[in-house]
Amino acid sequence: MNLADLHIPYTVPTVLLATALAFKTPTLARAWRDPDVRPTAFLLGLATAVFVSVTPVNIHRINELTGIPNFAAPWGYSLLTVFCATCLTMIMRWREEPSDRRRRRMRLVYWIYSGIVLALWGTFFLADVPEERIYDLDTYYAGTPWAREHILLYLIAHMVSALVAASMIWRWLTQVESRWLKAGLVSLQVGYAFGLVFDVAKLAAVAARWLDTDWDFLSTKVAPPFALLDAILVAIGFIIPQAGPYLQDRIRDGAHYRQLHPLWRALRSLAPAAAQARVGRWAPISLRLLQRQQRIHDALLRLAPHFDSSLYQRAYDAARAQYGEETARGIAGAIAMRAAVASQETTGDASSRPVSGQPAQIGTYVADHIDSISRAMRRARATEGIRRRVTTRESASHV
Repeated sequence: MNLADLHIPYTVPTVLLATALAFKTPTLARAWRDPDVRPTAFLLGLATAVFVSVTPVNIHRINELTGIPNFAAPWGYSLLTVFCATCLTMIMRWREEPSDRRRRRMRLVYWIYSGIVLALWGTFFLADVPEERIYDLDTYYAGTPWAREHILLYLIAHMVSALVAASMIWRWLTQVESRWLKAGLVSLQVGYAFGLVFDVAKLAAVAARWLDTDWDFLSTKVAPPFALLDAILVAIGFIIPQAGPYLQDRIRDGAHYRQLHPLWRALRSLAPAAAQARVGRWAPISLRLLQRQQRIHDALLRLAPHFDSSLYQRAYDAARAQYGEETARGIAGAIAMRAAVASQETTGDASSRPVSGQPAQIGTYVADHIDSISRAMRRARATEGIRRRVTTRESASHV
């Protein structure tokens, strides 16, 4: 197989959509009854199936497998028609609250497009299309009875769905506040615009054949790229509002998880007060973050008797002279925490021998600033400099 056999313009979006569907599969398994998750997965599956079916090499394979010349035409057009119906109903799901009216409208869409699918198969089997045409079926059979109706049926159904969807989105776009939903709607709108260009190019080429003019390049060269862009952008448009917030939360939680690593590493030598459930590295990042935060807070409670608030205050005053409030809190907390860990390791049980005169609690000194403390632990030079300064002054004051 050479590179040309792969049909890269079709293969790349197919792989991307299949990958998106694969990532959606775990969510689908967990939330099969979710009214948004299930249709989105179905839509991604349809978009992938459309791309697989219209790839030139697969068109020939479908025809060979069935033994019927051009059988891939009604097969691919039917998938495209169901995809159009699913897109329309998805927009209705997003745009309207659940109601009997919405349910009736969605059913009407599916009934209409089911009728179109049946008509596609009916017109195909009534048509006389004995010669396999992989690239130019629409124009080659443009004047053939029933094949003509077959071609017009899928093009008009696709155009009407694009116009209706674009009209609904246009009226709705100005009312949307969510940036992820708005981004998805913009992607849909651009995708439907490309779809209309595809329809116009195809119809122009077919009409030219009726007038004994050869504009086949519009159907074979101009239209296909717009069809690819249409399907990709429409599929992406439905993915963005769901995937966007999820990825945003995942990136935020991942950054927070990594940010807490220095503090967690400094405290992990402390045995937990009770056995804790193990969370694997493949667990959701939100769960791993929650566990890391919990372990840090548990360790802080056990360190409370060893926390030296006077050391904290001296370190804070020294750091505040050079840095902002939050950074100074972080540096002071890092210095006091390291001292508390050292004290605990020296005395053994964290519940005994507290720092003289200190309350057995950390409170707002540390617990409310763990992010800043963890960041300060990365700034070893600045933290160490202030620690040496305040501990040197304390030693000198005792001389």
